[in-house]
Amino acid sequence: MQLYNTMTRRKEEFVPLTPGKAGIYACGITAYDLSHIGHARSAVVFDVLVRYLRYRGLEVTFVRNFTDVDDKIIARANREGKTCEDIAQTYIDAFHEDMDKLNVLRPDIEPRATAYIGEMQEMIRSLIDQGHAYAVEGGDVYFRVRSFKEYGKLSGRDVDELRAGARIAVGEAKEDPLDFALWKAAKPGEPYWESPWGKGRPGWHLECSAMSRKNLCLPLDIHGGGQDLVFPHHENEIAQSEAATGKEFARFWMHNGFVQINSEKMSKSLNNFKTIRDILEHCQPETLRYFLLSKQYRGPIDFSFDVLDDNEKGLKRIYETLRDAELALSRPKWKPGGIAPAWTEEFDSLRKGFFAAMDDDLNTAGALGCVFGTVRLVNRLLEDKAEKSKEGCRDLLGSFLDLARAWAGILGVFCQPPQQFLLELREVRAKRRGIDVAKIGELMDERVRARAAKDYAAADLVRSRLAEMGVEVRDTPGGAVWDIT
Repeated sequence: MQLYNTMTRRKEEFVPLTPGKAGIYACGITAYDLSHIGHARSAVVFDVLVRYLRYRGLEVTFVRNFTDVDDKIIARANREGKTCEDIAQTYIDAFHEDMDKLNVLRPDIEPRATAYIGEMQEMIRSLIDQGHAYAVEGGDVYFRVRSFKEYGKLSGRDVDELRAGARIAVGEAKEDPLDFALWKAAKPGEPYWESPWGKGRPGWHLECSAMSRKNLCLPLDIHGGGQDLVFPHHENEIAQSEAATGKEFARFWMHNGFVQINSEKMSKSLNNFKTIRDILEHCQPETLRYFLLSKQYRGPIDFSFDVLDDNEKGLKRIYETLRDAELALSRPKWKPGGIAPAWTEEFDSLRKGFFAAMDDDLNTAGALGCVFGTVRLVNRLLEDKAEKSKEGCRDLLGSFLDLARAWAGILGVFCQPPQQFLLELREVRAKRRGIDVAKIGELMDERVRARAAKDYAAADLVRSRLAEMGVEVRDTPGGAVWDIT
């Protein structure tokens, strides 16, 4: 399996340090507000990574943290008259609820920063003792960036160029504008912990270094998060961790691309900020997850409700094929004999293509292309009058459903019983278009009565009324069914 390593700027074969095991750490949310679609993308990307490595037989320990003390958490707590613990717990619970809807598996370990204050202070003491950090009057402690000669190796930034644009803020007592806080002296009304440098709290960058080191062996096999974390967060993590331990911090660095909204950067100032809950008012959670997998994780992905609707149609087509395959397999008798070899050859090629795409830097877009190729193949087979009743067709349909279960386990989509998904989707689309489902039911019953009375003109009139509402009626051996066009 090849993964793109941000550190080396190329794809490399992923081989875990300990055979058969992998330790992965992804940076989680700062719990001060509802999670947005960017959080969803990062969570889904690392969820699929963990799922796929486990599918390949690795024993994966996945750690994703929560920042539960931070300037934004403190500001919200003060504004709402609550404690920081209350604010953090509220939005951690909301995050879990959102992730559960998106079928994101819980990490093996979810550390919270405030539970690791002792480990962070120990790390600070080690950095001070080695000359990599210093305390200043007032209780702040800073990391001495120029003491770490490889600073900038992840982001590719030059220290001298960074220093030219850096400034020391009012109230800071840094030796160098590039130095960053390891420990921040508490201001009046802020939460704090006792320390050798006075009452205070940890700097943001320090948290993940301490939590990853405590919960996983160094070097980490994979560390990552959103592209926005490359600098300064992950650059600073590397500097403080490697300076403190003398060991490589992480072997692979993975970063997912940004989410854009209608081709613009997502921003509250642009009034285009989309929380996960905003989007799930419009669609099923699985549609959002499917959309997030529709592009290769390293590139940007452009969100719009039109694009989301297109993805919904694609997902619907896949579920319809799964439903039709299950229905076909309920046939009690099959004609002896196999189908033409070309069918199974194409099926095997698409199956291999799916896994080849996943092995190529977790290319979910390519993998979904193979899913669609397989769906088209199955639909052609189900329509082939010469082949669809043969035992060979039965066998290929069985293999298709087995493969779909593998897709579901890896991608976290196609997991629901097809009929259940399609019925729920129908309800969602009706609600979105303001169509009264109860009224549809009444009209469908009226049509059934008209047909039973052989009043076909009346039945056709009802059908026309439904069509005007955006409802398609299909007569099947099991009776009439409707869907939203």
